Amino acid sequence: MTERNTAESAAAAGTFDLGGEFKVNRLGFGAMRITGDGIWGEPADPSEAKAVLRRAVELGINLIDTADSYGPDVSERLIGETLHPYPDDLVIATKVGLTRPGPNDWRPDGRPEHIREAIEGSLRRLKLDRIDLYQLHRIDQDVPLEESLGTMSELREEGKVRHVGLSEVGVEELRQAQEIVPISSVQNRYNLTDRGSEAVLEACEEAGIAFIPWFPLAAGPLAREGGPVDEISTRHDATPGQVALAWLLRRSRVMLPIPGTSSVAHLEENVAAASLVLSDEEYAELSEVSG
Repeated sequence: MTERNTAESAAAAGTFDLGGEFKVNRLGFGAMRITGDGIWGEPADPSEAKAVLRRAVELGINLIDTADSYGPDVSERLIGETLHPYPDDLVIATKVGLTRPGPNDWRPDGRPEHIREAIEGSLRRLKLDRIDLYQLHRIDQDVPLEESLGTMSELREEGKVRHVGLSEVGVEELRQAQEIVPISSVQNRYNLTDRGSEAVLEACEEAGIAFIPWFPLAAGPLAREGGPVDEISTRHDATPGQVALAWLLRRSRVMLPIPGTSSVAHLEENVAAASLVLSDEEYAELSEVSG
């Protein structure tokens, strides 16, 4: 057995050319959890939250994903306070399109005026002149997609945005979006037990678009005692979460998992998954079952 509980380097996951321009290690970090309960307000331990961000970079993570709605504003501000000036290879992706009336409350807002106001705040908090990857967090059903993405395309032309991404979309929405502005990433829920976005993943593979699965650590009933994830994790002296990440990394060359945490120890555990190699039989077994 090989010990997998201590961090190695995110570089072991291999790289992906995001937008055909930024070479990022395929295991990134999602910065949602460095906020308070309900993804609202300040973190319970601000020092630990900042330590997580610093340690992520030390471990070779060069893709950090956040959003103006995390806190709101808190995650972006902590990233700017902790990591600026940024390493040359660090890509910070953020999102727009959700407003926050309160804890665990998320409201779509894709109005052009909101997007224009929001990017100024994101640039200020992140201490950037340009957002490398700016993602529409949700499609606002009350606003035509061409208006929301048209505004993001304008920001791209103005130099405030380098690449545009989407979140929680279907294949048809992706195709519609591609007619408005080049799309460099799609962020959908996807994990061992929720593979409802298979068609979107395949579309991303065909187009060379990054697929960023959120909630990537879920293993559900597959991790129960005697289940496939439990058996494989025991065999590798790994955790179920590490096995789930290893499966995602092998599932597709365009897959960029961004597991998040507010704990340095958990971060190191997640990064160790980059060097966990599943056998062909193990990968096939996990691919054939579902939660």
